[in-house]
Parts: sequence; C-alpha cells; structure tokens
Amino acid sequence: MKKTLLLLIPWLAFSACQKSGLPLDENGLRHPEGDVFHEMIQLGEKLDDPYTVANMTEALTKAYPTKAGRVTLQATDLYVRFLPKDDAQMDTLASRGLYLMDHPMDYRIVKEGDYYQDPGVGEEAITWQYAVVPYDFQFPDGIKYEVLDECYLAENDVTKAGDIDWTLVEEEAFKLTGNQDLWAPPTKAAAYPTGRITIEDPKFSGGKPFGVAGVEVVANIFVKVARCNTSRDGYYTMPKSFSGKPRYRLVFKNEKGFSIGFNWIIVPASVSTLGRGGPEGIDVNVTASSDEALFRRCAVNNAAYDYYSRCTETDLEIAPPPGDMRIWIFPGLSASSAPMLHHGAFMDNDLLQKYLGVWLGLIQIFLPDVTIGTSGQLNYPAIFSAVNHELAHASHFAKVGNDFWSPYINYVIHSFITAGGQMYGLGTGDGASQCEIGEMWGYFMQATLVRDRYKGAIETFGNSFWFKPDIFTYLYERGMTRGEIYRALSPAAVDIASLKEELIKVAPGLTEEIMATFYRYGK
Repeated sequence: MKKTLLLLIPWLAFSACQKSGLPLDENGLRHPEGDVFHEMIQLGEKLDDPYTVANMTEALTKAYPTKAGRVTLQATDLYVRFLPKDDAQMDTLASRGLYLMDHPMDYRIVKEGDYYQDPGVGEEAITWQYAVVPYDFQFPDGIKYEVLDECYLAENDVTKAGDIDWTLVEEEAFKLTGNQDLWAPPTKAAAYPTGRITIEDPKFSGGKPFGVAGVEVVANIFVKVARCNTSRDGYYTMPKSFSGKPRYRLVFKNEKGFSIGFNWIIVPASVSTLGRGGPEGIDVNVTASSDEALFRRCAVNNAAYDYYSRCTETDLEIAPPPGDMRIWIFPGLSASSAPMLHHGAFMDNDLLQKYLGVWLGLIQIFLPDVTIGTSGQLNYPAIFSAVNHELAHASHFAKVGNDFWSPYINYVIHSFITAGGQMYGLGTGDGASQCEIGEMWGYFMQATLVRDRYKGAIETFGNSFWFKPDIFTYLYERGMTRGEIYRALSPAAVDIASLKEELIKVAPGLTEEIMATFYRYGK
C-alpha cells in the first residue's frame, strides 16, 4: 500500500510538504507554537511519561511527603497500541469510542506532520494505532494489541483524595521525568482548552471570519487526551483540563456523518496537526493564504456541513447523503465525482484498470463516496460549488440506490476513456439515461445552492453538455420546489420519459408547464 501511495503523491498533494504559515492575527488570537508540515511525522527520543502509575506515585510522595503510604494510586487507564489488519478492524476499534493516534504519545516530535508509518510493520500494512483506554476495557477479539503502560489520570479516579492538589502533583511528575519544557507557566495552569476555529470567504458575509463547523478538535499531552467537536460557529471547549502544553490537531470527521480523507494511510479522516499551544486553548483563522491543505479541508468541511444542515423538511426537502460518507480531496486534479463506492456502487474492474492504473488498488481499499478535485481552486466559492454538486448526487443515490448508480458511474468512466476525455460521452449506450437525469439534478442543485449563498441571478452550470439541467431550473423558477423535483427522482425515473411521468405525479397541477418545458429544451 505504501508503494502505491508513493506513486500517487505527486498527483494527490503537490502542496503536502509546505509549511503551515498560519497567519498572525491582528485581533490577538492565540496561535499554536512552531511550524507544521504535511509530511510524515519525525519522532525523536522516547520520553518518560509523567502519567504512569510509578511516576505519579513518586510525584505524590514528593509533593505530599506526609501522605506517603496513606494514599495508594491505582491505575485508571491503560496506554495501549493496536495493530488492526484491515479496515473492518479499524471500524471495530472506532465503534468502541476510541481515539486512535497513528504515532506513539510518549516520543518527542522532531518535526510535525499529518501521519506516521511505523517502519517495523512494513510499507503495505496498517500502522500501529495508539490509544488510551479505561483500565477495565474489554479488548475486542481478533485484534492484536500490546499494553505499553499502566497510567494514573486523576480526573478518571472517582475515589481520589479531595485534599490533594493534583495539578501540583502533575507538575512534580513533569519535573521528575525531565519534561519541564512541556509544562505551562503557573498563571496558565489547569485550564479547559477553549477557542475558535474560523475560515474566511471573501465573497460571503462581507469577508468576516465564520466558524469551521462540526469538525473534531483533539488535544493531548502524553496519554492525557481530550476531544470535542466545534459548534456551528467554530467554538470549542475541551471536556478535560490541562496544565501542560498539549498538541492540538483537527480531525476531519464531522459530527454530521461524513469524513474527509484519506490522510495517506488507511484512516477515514484526514488530520491537520496545528502544533503545541497553551492549556487555555488556541484560535486558528484559516484563509486562502494559509496552509493550502488546511484551507481545502476546512472549505470542503464547511460546504458539506452546510449542505447536510439544509437537508430538512423545512428547507430543501431532500434527503441527506447516506451515513458514514467518505469524501476525498485531490489537490492535483480538477474533476470531482460521486462514485459512492463505500456504499456499495459497483464499478467494472477491467474498466477501472484502464482509467486508474496504479490508482486501482487504492480505490478498492479506501472506497471513496465523493471525490473533490481542487486543482487551481484555492478559493472558497469554487470549492463550495463542487461540493454541493457532488453531495446533491449523494442525496440522489440515497433515493435510488445501486441499481441506478452502478450503470451511471460505469457509463461516465467508459465515456471518459473512449470519448477522448469527454466525461459524459455523447449520450448513448448503457447508463446514458441515468447519467442524463443524475447530471441534470447535480448541476441544477449546484446552481441554486450557489445562488442561495452568493445571491444574484442563478448561474448556469452544465448547459453545454447534451443533457439539459436548465429544465429543472426553468421549472424551479416557475414555482416547482427543489423538494418536489427530488421526489420525482424515484427509482422509476430512469430516462427522460419516465422522469416526465414522475414529475407530473408529484405536481399534477403543473402538467402543461412540465410538458412545455421539456419540449422547449428539445426533450
């Protein structure tokens, strides 16, 4: 697998080795320390974890010598690592609520990055996954694991002595283990990290920063780990307090039910490491001049979050995409797609081999549902437009399923190969009728959702092809809602004739208008 990824790196992430360059903020936002890279994390020496039972016991004795022997610390947590053999075992661990880290928590980080591959497991395997679990954790059968340390985290000890300043004990443990440089100044100790993650779209809301919504923020220092999701407005507050200086990262697994991957290895969600910051939290404002990977991930995240939020009976009146959606970002490509492979759509392997070459193995393992090409698109409106088009396809898939989708996507790939790069071919052959309906819907939704955000007239998308998305736009402008059009996209609507029938069933009072509209556009 690693060899395949090495072949893909020039295509997937020409920006992967750029330095973070998070912009300094004139309003005094609290930024993390140091530079962040998107290469593999480089580990330094192994550190002595201050939170082991032995180290916390020694620190307690030194901080409270008169209590020595009267307070016995018992392990509250286990620091472990797992070696899952496939994606299914990764899913099993995630279903247990574990936060998995692909690199050890007790090593000095020489150079930050977004991923790590343990050289001891080989290039083709999933790397070790590190986690902190309760002491009485029931390990799932069949997944290899090792217990690395027994740990004491005071906040997890319901029987701990109340007359002990556990922050003082932690500080002593950091000193005893030689980790003073990771301890925060006393005036900033014992805080619940809180802050805001924002992004800017110059063409929206006067260019003012707005929240990166629903994304996961993770903080850890050694085996003390906390995580939470940002609110719609980008605010977060960690459920645990910190006294040292934790490392902060964004994990693009959104609370709405989608993840943005694939982060170079077999994990569903990309990670953007932000660096160390104070225990009081950090703030990050992302712009098009920030780190490119971070900007793309945040822009895709927000466009998808907004789309999911609007898939309600009182707004768009359409179904959201299926749960556990996998969205990939391809910075080296301009085209986007919605193959829905993770949800079971079938693609012919011989056809894929001609189209993808070395990509085939990667596609078969990671199974993306939506891919977003962002080449030359370091601007929010272009990313917003592409994401909404593809997620409209995903909502269509949620209604019609694989029987409709498989011939559709195979037609698109076949057309691309045989028609000199023309993605939609000439409108003939198996799957062409499904493609016509699917792309009419995708381009129509893209046009209206872009108009909703940026106002003005409805921009036309896709009207240069052989299908006619303007049919839906024309009906929409004359009173048919997006929800009514969506209801007509039933499994029975497999060609233009049956689509007309379904539209008339949904809106019988508009029969003459529907027939006239299709005639107007030559359909």
